[in-house]
Amino acid sequence: MHLSSVGISKRCFLVSLALCALLLLLISTLQTPQRQGEPPQPRPHARPTRAGRGNKPHSARNATGHNGAGNTKDSSVTRPHPPEAGPRRPEGDAPHASSPGPQSREPLELKDVFIAVKTTRKYHKSRLQLLFQTWVSEAKEQTFIFTDGEDVELKKKAGANIINTNCSAAHTRQALCCKMSVEYDKFIESQKKWFCHVDDDNYVILPSLLQLLSSYSHTQDVYLGRPSLDHPIETAERVKSDGSVSVKFWFATGGAGFCISRGLALKMSPWASLGNFITTAEKIRLPDDCTIGYIIEALLEVPLKHTRLFHSHLENLQRLRTDSVLSQVTLSYGGFDNRRNVVSIAGGFSLVEDPSRFKTVHCLLYPKTHWCPRNVHH
Repeated sequence: MHLSSVGISKRCFLVSLALCALLLLLISTLQTPQRQGEPPQPRPHARPTRAGRGNKPHSARNATGHNGAGNTKDSSVTRPHPPEAGPRRPEGDAPHASSPGPQSREPLELKDVFIAVKTTRKYHKSRLQLLFQTWVSEAKEQTFIFTDGEDVELKKKAGANIINTNCSAAHTRQALCCKMSVEYDKFIESQKKWFCHVDDDNYVILPSLLQLLSSYSHTQDVYLGRPSLDHPIETAERVKSDGSVSVKFWFATGGAGFCISRGLALKMSPWASLGNFITTAEKIRLPDDCTIGYIIEALLEVPLKHTRLFHSHLENLQRLRTDSVLSQVTLSYGGFDNRRNVVSIAGGFSLVEDPSRFKTVHCLLYPKTHWCPRNVHH
């Protein structure tokens, strides 16, 4: 009996081992095989959004061109602006100036530029005569004089390029906007690539102007100039039924001159063409150059490209380095109350002979001019 029970125990033990071995085989067979050599997949990243630009850099502090033009609170929210385009051009004297981006230089000739000179009848002799003697003589076909009265003598000099706007001779915002409206329409008719506005007390250094404009494409949105304020102007924008809202924007002062590409000028048409410029100006009750900035910056959301190559009589012109005078785009001179405010540059004329220094600058740029002293060298 004892021997039979021992035999049964051995058989049970062997059966148990066999069952365990069979169970292990079944487990290994049913287990899902692990993939070999497949690296972990990274999580997909969201597409980065384009960072908007904050407040624009302030231009160098200058005299205010429009007293009491607007409030300068910084409470308004600034909107992002598109990046600038065009090749980088060293400006030397402009730490806050916009630098064009990488783009091939556009072939540009003087015939591609429409230069508008704003004046009034009482300055035809005292100011325009000097311009025709100097820089306008080098760009007769490209320079258009916008005035407010007929002048037979001036007609002989400028021909069809003298334009009587029939606007008021008063120095009011309405009269200024009236002339700017005519300037804009005449430029659109001209089919030229660039619109540049200057005043009758500006000297335009044509080689520098062409060099600057050729850094950009005329088909792109380009607004070049120098602010007279060191901050954006803020004013009330009148709305038809909802009263008014605050609007804030930069503008280039017309006293120093500014330039606009044709591509951008065409986009301004709904607010600037065929008399609409005057209507737009009435919404903000500001002068012509401010209205230009309002249309471009506030309505079209195209940023002003700040440059210090443009100069007006409102700034201290004696602070301009002598060795950089001839590389500027526009120059000016002080009025009756500040005759000493002129660029510091030596040449063939004394201050008595050339109080504006325009003749001196012109003879350094164009020494072969018949009335220039022969001993003047660049």
